[in-house]
Amino acid sequence: MARINKKIEGEFEQNILDIARVTRVVAGGKRLSFRATVAIGLKNGHQIGVGIGKGADVSQAIEKAVNEAKRNLIEVPVVNGTIPFEVAAKYQAARVILKPAKKGKGIIAGGSVRSLLKLANINDVTAKILGQTSNAINNSRATILALKKLSLKE
Repeated sequence: MARINKKIEGEFEQNILDIARVTRVVAGGKRLSFRATVAIGLKNGHQIGVGIGKGADVSQAIEKAVNEAKRNLIEVPVVNGTIPFEVAAKYQAARVILKPAKKGKGIIAGGSVRSLLKLANINDVTAKILGQTSNAINNSRATILALKKLSLKE
């Protein structure tokens, strides 16, 4: 089976959302590894991706996460520096609402949602995390789902 190699053009800016030390119990004791969640965004565009990678050390986990994020890139529609319409999304316990804002208002959001919107080069937007979780992975996935809804409805 031929492997499809999608060439990715442009420079990416990356932001580490979460790094966790995880252990696996085996017969000989505990095995230590690291999990990294990384978001990347095109510097001169409106593309964004999130990836999760695991590795023996932090740098290896980050590298794997960046590669996965490049495979999961989505295009975000931006109209005059903001999103075209209000959108909400849910991923497990995380719920996110994104609302367009007037020019000059800035990014009003918290946690991983703010980093994702900044990487997508969206200048004016209001966002709210409504879910009961502060989990950066679930909140970022809910944000990605919301941004995907924008591109589907256009």
